[in-house]
Amino acid sequence: MKVKNVLAGLLTLAVVGLAQAQDGWNWPSDPSVEAKARELNAAYVDYMKSEQFVEATKPLHWLLTNVPGLNESIYINGITVYDGAAKITSDEAQKRVYQDSVMTIFDHRKEKYDNEVKWIENKAYYAYNYYVNDRNRVGDIVNAFDRAMEVNGTLNTPGLTAAYFNAVYRHNAYNSAFTKIELLERFETLNKILDNAEAEGKDVAAPRSTLEQLIVAMELIDCDFIENTLGPKLTADPTDLMLAQQIFKYSVQYKCLNSNSFLQALEIIDSDNPTFSTSQVRAMRYMSNRDYEKAQPVLEKALTLAESDKQKADVQMDLAKVHAQLGRKSAARSAAQEAARLDSEKTADAYSLIGYLYLGAFNDCKGGESRAKDYSVFIAAYNAFQRAGNNEGMRDARARFPSKEELFTEGKMVGESINTGCWVGETVTLATRD
Repeated sequence: MKVKNVLAGLLTLAVVGLAQAQDGWNWPSDPSVEAKARELNAAYVDYMKSEQFVEATKPLHWLLTNVPGLNESIYINGITVYDGAAKITSDEAQKRVYQDSVMTIFDHRKEKYDNEVKWIENKAYYAYNYYVNDRNRVGDIVNAFDRAMEVNGTLNTPGLTAAYFNAVYRHNAYNSAFTKIELLERFETLNKILDNAEAEGKDVAAPRSTLEQLIVAMELIDCDFIENTLGPKLTADPTDLMLAQQIFKYSVQYKCLNSNSFLQALEIIDSDNPTFSTSQVRAMRYMSNRDYEKAQPVLEKALTLAESDKQKADVQMDLAKVHAQLGRKSAARSAAQEAARLDSEKTADAYSLIGYLYLGAFNDCKGGESRAKDYSVFIAAYNAFQRAGNNEGMRDARARFPSKEELFTEGKMVGESINTGCWVGETVTLATRD
């Protein structure tokens, strides 16, 4: 896998706490050693202030080796000195020595002062800058960030999420370090950090964009992965709402809406915190699976969650279809009429549905005594199709009108009114097909 440097120019971290004045000097009890320590402490500070970092490393190294408990400032300033030396050194081997010294100083500071919480993110930041292109050391970056997460419970600098996930990406690309599940867990954890920062009013657009680019580059999410890896985990623990939300999000993002895992996740989410959208989509999935008995109560719930007449009309149309499929034709007609009343744009669909209900009502309603009355349901269907603007339905219905001869035989005339009876219950004007 080709690893791209997606973070070039992205990170600008104000590294804090590197040049703070410190109290509590522990000078050696031996006067000669104390004198040397004072001399070398002054020397490295002077070199550091004049940005002669290579020169500063020599007296500083003596202090770190011989009087490691002198003062915390030698560790704080030690980062500045050795990092500065690494930046101005052209020899790659020596540069790496200086960079490794920065990491060692962080470790020694922990041993002496046990205050990782103050600087652990700085250590991760330096590790990233030093080792991001080194396949043998990129794992050290991940470990440093993992430790920062362990110590602080989060990343206090949201911009570092991009560096962290890029290190994870590279470590996996170079060394196959993680499973797909582990990669996704890290991605979701870092996304949550960005969500929290954004809620606090911080701009997280840049790191979020980087995370999204990297997760796409990993090519680890597809419908098969959602269905066969994440789905069984949710089946094993259907109370895992976070996993359900993850499956739902990925299913929508990667257009995997026909999977069983998507439906399962949707059911869990909609049961926990139903919204109009979740209930509507859930019902539509039941309908596409021809599970109409399940769809009805979910649609009725969606109706109570609808926020506009248009949304209510959408639900009423779906309810009309459900009732029709379950043989409840009168209820289907009522729901369709209500949909058209709530939203005039539904008129065509609503009355086409009613027209087809009437076309199918012949066997329900025929009495066998009067063709005019039995065929009147087709006139009612024609009228519904006409209101819908459905020309094909009108032609189909008209072809089933009674004939002139049939009306004449029964002593009836075109233009007379007749009631269809039965559940249709429409009063129509008699017409003939010829």
